[in-house]
Amino acid sequence: MQTIDTLINARWVIPVEPDGTTLDHHSIAVHGGKIVEVLPTKDAAKKYRATETVELKQHAVIPGLVNAHTHAAMSLFRGLADDLPLMDWLNHHIWPAEAKWVSPDFVRDGTELAIAEMLKSGTTCFSDMYFFPDVTARVCHDAGMRACIGLIMIDFPSAWAQNADEYLHKGLKLHDELRNSELITTAFAPHAPYTVSDAPFEKIRMYADELDIPIHMHVHETAHEVSEGQKQHGMRPLARLAKLGLLGPRLIAVHMTQLLPEEIKTLAQDNVSAVHCPESNLKLASGFCPVQALVKAGVNVALGTDGAASNNSLDMLEEMHIAALLAKGVSGDATAIPAHMALRMATLNGAKALGLEARIGSLTAGKAADITAIDLSAISSQPVYEPLSQIVYATTRNQVSDVWVNGKHLLANYHLAGIDEAALRDKAVEWSNKIRA
Repeated sequence: MQTIDTLINARWVIPVEPDGTTLDHHSIAVHGGKIVEVLPTKDAAKKYRATETVELKQHAVIPGLVNAHTHAAMSLFRGLADDLPLMDWLNHHIWPAEAKWVSPDFVRDGTELAIAEMLKSGTTCFSDMYFFPDVTARVCHDAGMRACIGLIMIDFPSAWAQNADEYLHKGLKLHDELRNSELITTAFAPHAPYTVSDAPFEKIRMYADELDIPIHMHVHETAHEVSEGQKQHGMRPLARLAKLGLLGPRLIAVHMTQLLPEEIKTLAQDNVSAVHCPESNLKLASGFCPVQALVKAGVNVALGTDGAASNNSLDMLEEMHIAALLAKGVSGDATAIPAHMALRMATLNGAKALGLEARIGSLTAGKAADITAIDLSAISSQPVYEPLSQIVYATTRNQVSDVWVNGKHLLANYHLAGIDEAALRDKAVEWSNKIRA
């Protein structure tokens, strides 16, 4: 028998690859942080001797969810300014609050809170865009969380940097420090076309090509953004990005609620990834991403929650649910974004957007053991005809029982390993009291 670290015996394994597959009574063999094999449980018992065996007799096991767009530290602004349109929300509430409160301590505590929430809802990797990315990276490393850390760029000064050159210098330094990390990668993160001017964009394009890392950016989030771009530059923001050479497989374009048919065709031709954030877009009344049209055109569409200040949760299971329903309503097609596609958007498509599809996103031998287990024995999930559909349409994050990142059991039987939830709650209350005052 072969000795391994962990053997996970599950009622169902949903590997995502091949698409739409559900495996009954299967096991996942894990060793050295990687998936060794996915095989029938009866065969696994004969082949492997594990240091730890986890029995999940009523569970479906899926790849860890990939949250392709977050502002993790903004969990400390959750509920601060609700029921407002985007530019009012940003200009009169969020940006003033950030100017007053954002600091290394704020980012540390907010990111710790976000990671705990994400792990408890099945997310094992997130792509972040926020100030003090060095602090975010350190918190992720200490927690054992996988992340793609955004090297923020914005035209105006902040507590992190004073100008474009300083943002870029600090970002490149952090990228160099993280280049050998097993869990953490980087992406350039210019905020949006309306907050970044041409010269910084040109430098980002040059360095992204040189370093071969993604560019993560809000694009066509609202009709106002598009109309202002036309007034200021004489063209729609996507056209400006194309002119600057930024459309390509490295671009992770977030929101994308305002798209013309010819723009969808261009995105497909240029292999741009789109990140759909349905709950945030609905709450801010930003518009509807034409997900079905993007998918039909061949665009890689991933899912993100956005920050907890505008969602107000980091729950990727709920994001999948809303994405599947919204696509049907917007397209007028009940077959749009079926359950297996919603799960793929939340896992493998997210990994592909981040350039990580060879490492995560599906339960495949050789990939990192980023795994989420969901208990389908709850009354609200009964009966189970099709476990994949139950996950997308009938489960909640409260049914996530176990999570592994890189083979480490970070959520075990609903309990976070190495994270003091009571202390996190106390810190959150302290921050709310300060910010409210």
